Amino acid sequence: MPLAEEKRGWAVCGLDNDKPLRVVAAIVEEGGRVLLTKRPDGAPRGGLWELPGGKVEKGESDKAALAREILEELGVRVRVGDLFGSVVHPYDDLTVELVAYRCSITAGTLMALEADKIAWVPLERLTDYDMPQADLPLTRRLMGERGR
Repeated sequence: MPLAEEKRGWAVCGLDNDKPLRVVAAIVEEGGRVLLTKRPDGAPRGGLWELPGGKVEKGESDKAALAREILEELGVRVRVGDLFGSVVHPYDDLTVELVAYRCSITAGTLMALEADKIAWVPLERLTDYDMPQADLPLTRRLMGERGR
């Protein structure tokens, strides 16, 4: 059963090891660059750069959750495409299952509504950005695809 507590205004979920928190992420590429967002300093894993996305709510599909999260956090509509990959990673406070989909922006103007910053990062520079551990295998795979 999920437990939640408030820390500096952010909900922190602690889940048992049998049920990771399902999180979806967008792989948005444009002109050889990938969209990253910076987590606010007061948030869990604050100050780190990540693939944009968020939690899947109960009864919500991955694709619907990703479209909702991107609209809420960045103010744009996306077309959620093919599954890119997934990672299960245990943090000290919770275990996440991060599921990434290729996405394209279809409408709106990017704004940092819930993120500290937004960056379009050249693929070859992704490893220059400090990221949560769960994002690393996905970004490495993305970089490897372009290195072939």
